Amino acid sequence: MTQPLPVEILLGIYLGILTGMFPALISWGLGFLFKYVTGVTIPALAVVVLALAIAGINGGLLALMDPAVLESGGRIVVALLVVMMLALYAHSKGDKMGAEFPRRLSLGTLRERTLSADVIELVGSRGEVTIEVVGEVVDMEGYPPLSEATRSAIKDGEWPLPADIPLSELETRFAERLKTELDLSDVSVSIDERGRATVVAAPPLSGLSKRVPSGKRAVSVDALVPTGLARGDEVLVVAGDLSVAGTVVSARSGGKKDDRPKTDGGTPVDAAEDAPAPVVAPATTGGEGRVTVAVPRSDAERLLGVQRAKIVVTSRGTRREFELVSLLRRAGKRFRKLTVTAGSELDGASLGEANVRDVHGVAVLAVKSAGGWKVAPRGSTTLAAGDELFAVGRPAALGTFQEVVT
Repeated sequence: MTQPLPVEILLGIYLGILTGMFPALISWGLGFLFKYVTGVTIPALAVVVLALAIAGINGGLLALMDPAVLESGGRIVVALLVVMMLALYAHSKGDKMGAEFPRRLSLGTLRERTLSADVIELVGSRGEVTIEVVGEVVDMEGYPPLSEATRSAIKDGEWPLPADIPLSELETRFAERLKTELDLSDVSVSIDERGRATVVAAPPLSGLSKRVPSGKRAVSVDALVPTGLARGDEVLVVAGDLSVAGTVVSARSGGKKDDRPKTDGGTPVDAAEDAPAPVVAPATTGGEGRVTVAVPRSDAERLLGVQRAKIVVTSRGTRREFELVSLLRRAGKRFRKLTVTAGSELDGASLGEANVRDVHGVAVLAVKSAGGWKVAPRGSTTLAAGDELFAVGRPAALGTFQEVVT
């Protein structure tokens, strides 16, 4: 039965919404997928035809249950107009979302996530986070169990690390620090966005021989040991006319004995009296003691006959590259090494064509390719898949540039 015109219009709108919701969802999905995958926008006519076809099926199913639904032609016309508008609107939104959505969302990109801002402790102009080891330190399968002292050192130690690096690099640095300071054979670390770490570790499987570089020998001598001497320091072992340069691999001195915590079961570590001591690299307390140094084989034979020697700590000098890195960090800049992948925007393009500095806000300092290094490359430098770029810029700009490179 025919209803008054306002009622027919309302019924048509209701029918259009009822039959057009599913076609609108299909239109949004197709618009998003086509734009995201191929970068192509589906023609509006194709969207309308598809939406009307699906709406016609829905309307036919409704008519089977209630034939009166399709008795009025005006009602059907209004419903079709509503279906068309819903489909076109949904398609435009899906197309826009497909154009704006990040196109290279991968596991590698997810691993580049960083810590949450509320866990970062600002120290001067530098952001630091203290890693907290949660849960029990788990023994690594296939290795002997950890000692309780080592387990406690990992669990209770203070581990400050830079907070402005990806979690994957933060995990690597924490694992390397545990290996270096506690002499662990192997470490597996997982850190979440709150700076909480779970650690699986293996105890040391060797002692001194693990620290001696290949091609060198370790020789121990009695000496007056300087205060603060630590593993890795460069020293001169002087005995009469003999002077041998070497690297400290272990040292023990007979300074004032105290109950300070020890990182390797030997050398005490300075700590505040009212707070738990952080785990740091072991250093000597000074006084009479014994020093083991790694020296070339020929020098090792000369030192074997020495009963007592003098230890002179040599300076490593100032590394200008580290000063440069420090200046850049103060200016909010960072370094990053990126590898050009096949099919990326830079594969086969020159730096000038890519206009890297103006478009992406980063500077390419060097390019390492199959032909060798190019420092401060010119704009005519053509890039290829596999080339390594060393770029500097702000963290956000480097992150965007990495998407372009990879």
